[in-house]
Amino acid sequence: MTTTRRGFLAGLGGLGAAAALGGCATGSDSSGGGSSTTLTLQNSQSDADPKAALTQVVNGYTKQKVTLNTIAIETFRAQLPTYLNSANPPDVLTWYAGSVARDYAKKGFLLDLSELWTGDGACAKFSPALKELSTAEDGKQIFVPTNYYWWGVFYKKSAFAEWGVQPPTTWDEFIAVCKTIKSKGAYPLTMGTGSTAWVASGWFDYLNLRINGAKFHRELLAGQHSFDGPEVKQVMDYYRQLIEYIDPKGRSYSYQDAVTPLVNKKAGMYLLGAFITSSVPQGGVDDIDFFRVPSINTSVPVAEEAPTDGYFAAAKTRNKQGTLDLLSYLAGAKQQQAFIERAKSSNLPTSGDVDTTKFSPLVQKGIKHLNETEEITQFFNRDSSDELQTTADTALTKFLDKPGDVNSILKEWQASAKKVLGS
Repeated sequence: MTTTRRGFLAGLGGLGAAAALGGCATGSDSSGGGSSTTLTLQNSQSDADPKAALTQVVNGYTKQKVTLNTIAIETFRAQLPTYLNSANPPDVLTWYAGSVARDYAKKGFLLDLSELWTGDGACAKFSPALKELSTAEDGKQIFVPTNYYWWGVFYKKSAFAEWGVQPPTTWDEFIAVCKTIKSKGAYPLTMGTGSTAWVASGWFDYLNLRINGAKFHRELLAGQHSFDGPEVKQVMDYYRQLIEYIDPKGRSYSYQDAVTPLVNKKAGMYLLGAFITSSVPQGGVDDIDFFRVPSINTSVPVAEEAPTDGYFAAAKTRNKQGTLDLLSYLAGAKQQQAFIERAKSSNLPTSGDVDTTKFSPLVQKGIKHLNETEEITQFFNRDSSDELQTTADTALTKFLDKPGDVNSILKEWQASAKKVLGS
């Protein structure tokens, strides 16, 4: 699927961060009859503010009782196929649009939500690009997108001023900024790849987009190119340039933990999604800014990651109509706005009925950032699958520890990817 910037942004909006703790995976309880059925919403957003935001939104739903189970995101990711394929699965689950949702739909795990996208359905006015992102290979809609966000290199304005550096626009300028920050006694880059190894894919995605372009990137993730091919080796040559500038303690940090060095001026920059602001202490967000990952191959159109979050439902739900009604509620403009505001996130809503003019200057800059982008991608696993993401996590964390073994690591990566892709 090719998503242009214009097509994606037409009527588009927000996304959510993710992470959480414990909880069961039992679905709706119909023992009390249809009117008293309890729905289960399995939630991967465990950071305090997003969790509280979703709790607030769910508590506002009065048609049926809803049990909200919040699960740590890496546990959620690993258990998701089990949740969906269980005899009594959760009715509604938070997750991602795009290829990852299509992959579960292809296995017959997801409920057909097409009626929400037609007539006066809750998603009927969402943009065509959002509908495309939410459509399975058989043409049925299987996802309800409720927010999206951008990625960028985030930094503290006061720290850059103190260190006498400016946001770079070229790769050489970026490396020069890294050298200056290092000379000031801080790590130029922070990156939490301990319990959230997927963060390492951020730099891989962006370097591939900047060097080889969005088309090649999508094709690579679809198995049409090799991870041990010359194009990817060039990507890793650039990735290797960064390693001396990355805080090594990040190998034991979660992505949230890695925000602390940035806030404390112990690190200078962090490539992450706009959900980073949910981990910045209250009162500190006004000092946060970002810039675009610098250009490397100027002949390649500029592409940005704009992942889209929301909900899908289990095909085995015991309360289809109740599930559809809950999803309609969650898709509403009022609920989207309430979630974004309470989560203290920098995400954008998918409903065109949400007024974004009052959003923060940082978010307004994020909107402009995507408006000036020629192509839009999602993120490694969202443009491929959760299974392929696991191969990336293994390869890239090995690379961060032993960059000199890059050739053998890429060979192993390609072998693992072939098993996942079946090619």
